[in-house]
Amino acid sequence: MSFLLSRKSIVTQWMVEPAPSKEDINFMLQAAVTAPDHGWLRPWRFIVIEGEARNKLSDLFVDALKKRSPEATQEQLEKEGSRPKLAPLVIVVCSVMTDEKPGVPQNERVLSAGAAAQNILLAAHERDYGAIWLTGNAAYDPTVKEGLGLKDNMDIVGFLYIGSVERDVKERKRPNPEEYTIKWE
Repeated sequence: MSFLLSRKSIVTQWMVEPAPSKEDINFMLQAAVTAPDHGWLRPWRFIVIEGEARNKLSDLFVDALKKRSPEATQEQLEKEGSRPKLAPLVIVVCSVMTDEKPGVPQNERVLSAGAAAQNILLAAHERDYGAIWLTGNAAYDPTVKEGLGLKDNMDIVGFLYIGSVERDVKERKRPNPEEYTIKWE
């Protein structure tokens, strides 16, 4: 339980090389596919982006912002382009909608992809990497989806930024679950 309670999001500015090893990435993806999956639809896909591929993702983010906001300033374009380069590893988690089992609600498929993303974060934490789940406008941008090769039935659930952390990260105050719990009788 202490492992679960110690997981925290690490800002990308605190992430450094080295990136997770291939073995560690495989471990994270093995954890991802243990997510709850109604109907065994496997409604998730994972795009692993590391090394020089982060520059390609950076260019994609900038192109998408230019299309989305033609009035974007140079500073905004540079900030958008810097995002994929802040962590040594980016895993894009996507949800997939299929027609093979129409009785499985769409939201359950998205939730399964979300559970897979959470499992990746937990596996990264277990291997002592820092990680954070981010979305932003890029996650919903058709130019980004197309550039990543996503099909029409696929959506980005989040960008998971993962890397080594050289600094101590303070524990943050967690909410009291009682404040968010309703006892129904």
